[in-house]
This record gives sequence, structure tokens and C-alpha cells, in this order.
Amino acid sequence: MNKNQVKGEAKDIAGKIQEEAGKMLGSTEQQAKGLKKQAEGKILKGVGDLKEAATDLEEAVKKS
Repeated sequence: MNKNQVKGEAKDIAGKIQEEAGKMLGSTEQQAKGLKKQAEGKILKGVGDLKEAATDLEEAVKKS
């Protein structure tokens, strides 16, 4: 797991918590901020996944 994957996962989880807190408090603003944070986290994790796949591919090419 690389840095982007870890940060992305953490941001996604924080967004879920913020969204749920917003629901409990009746705050649509906090719900929206939580959803935005989740989306940012998923994007960041996706970037990390791509970087990891590229690194794995590069290593496989070097071995062959």
C-alpha cells in the first residue's frame, strides 16, 4: 500500500463519519462536506492504486 492509498482511505472514512454526524445533527451542510470528502478520498485512493499497478508492471517488465 502506498501513501496515496492510505491517505485516500483515511479521507474516505473521515468523510463517512462527517456525513453520519451531519445526519444525526440534521445538518445538510455537514452531510455534503462528508460526501465531498469521501469522493476526494476515493479519487486519491484510485491514484494510489494506479501508481501501485504501474510499479508492479514496471517490476514485471524488468524481470522478463
